[in-house]
Amino acid sequence: MKIILYASIALIAVSFFILVIYIARTLTVLQETIRRLTATIDHLDKEVQGITTETTQLLKKTNALADDVQKKVEGLNSLVHAVSDVGATVQSFNRSLRQFSSAVTTKVETHREKMVKVMQWGNAFIEIWEKWRERKQKKTKEVVLDGKK
Repeated sequence: MKIILYASIALIAVSFFILVIYIARTLTVLQETIRRLTATIDHLDKEVQGITTETTQLLKKTNALADDVQKKVEGLNSLVHAVSDVGATVQSFNRSLRQFSSAVTTKVETHREKMVKVMQWGNAFIEIWEKWRERKQKKTKEVVLDGKK
């Protein structure tokens, strides 16, 4: 029976030795996995810091661009108001022109007959003046011709 006991102890010792070898291999693989995981995390940390730096710079540029756009929009607002004021002025001017034109048309309509008479008198006066001038020139030519004879 002692042999069975020694054989059992030997079997337990071999089993324990095999178990230790598998545990050692598992721990070695686990150690390598943890080392790689640590390297990956370090690499990711550096990448995240780089991305954070770039994001910060991009945010600053975006804010500067937004400020620039805001200033330009404010400038355009003043330009739009100025154009609006010019449009209002032109409308006012057009309204005044229409009123003036209406007033002139009304005056012309009310004084049409008088204007026609004035124009007729003016034409008659011009005709008389031209005839008088022709007679004067004719007399002047006669005097010059008589003086040469």
